[in-house]
Amino acid sequence: MDDFSFSVFPNENFLDFRLFQYGWEQCAPLHSFGPFVRNHFLFHYIISGQGYLDANGPDGVTRRYNLGAEQGFLICPGLVNTYCADKHKPWKYVWLEFDGLRAEQYLNEAGLGASQPIYQSRSPALAAQVEQPMLYIANHSAASPLNLIGHLCLFLDGLIQSSATRRELHGTRLQDFYIQEAVTYMEHNYQRELTVEEIADVCKLNRSYFSKLFKDVAGCPPQEFLIRLRLSKAAELMKTTRSPIGDISVMCGYPNQLHFSRAFKKRYGLSPREWRARNKGKAD
Repeated sequence: MDDFSFSVFPNENFLDFRLFQYGWEQCAPLHSFGPFVRNHFLFHYIISGQGYLDANGPDGVTRRYNLGAEQGFLICPGLVNTYCADKHKPWKYVWLEFDGLRAEQYLNEAGLGASQPIYQSRSPALAAQVEQPMLYIANHSAASPLNLIGHLCLFLDGLIQSSATRRELHGTRLQDFYIQEAVTYMEHNYQRELTVEEIADVCKLNRSYFSKLFKDVAGCPPQEFLIRLRLSKAAELMKTTRSPIGDISVMCGYPNQLHFSRAFKKRYGLSPREWRARNKGKAD
């Protein structure tokens, strides 16, 4: 009987949300993973059994969390984490590794992040809204990329609706309007030099207030969002065209190719050349 399933997402032509790999596993006693650093968000939902997570927080302090069924844990990019199954009741879990321009925003709405990596549902019935789309993705690797991304959206919605740490956002209609205006402007102008002051001016907001509002709603500062947008566009172009990396760098708002290479490696863990070689032809 199978006790493990692992799949790699076949297509990355999505900017808002991206899947990288996913699966489920019935772990052996004391089976552990780490210490390890991820380049993307990795969420585990515990179906049964128990274990622990040692998570390095943004303050540099490592904390241990003892976890069981119907709980979950989030591993954030760039932080060291180790997790281990219990000796007597090893856990079975399902996981998704994902990222994207709006991934952090929705995790933030669920109240999850580097400072609060533990998911607890408000009720067992609501927890099914997280478990079911995760299992669907893990068990349907042959489904179309659009189908899987749709279920990733259902998972994120379920995470927000069910999370005991969900943030209650007030007055979001006007806030969302401003942020959508800003995001649209960035999507149309990311190729050239762009300042936060200019984006705030488009929204008719004070720079400081705009920056705080953007971070509250999107989960990251506007500068960081712009970097992610540019690098996502660059990754898409490297995968779907034969344009030289230097040309792609300029097309995505990086006239200095060295600065582009450093930013890309920081984001994806590989140099642009290495990333292109590894992902060549995957979109075919």
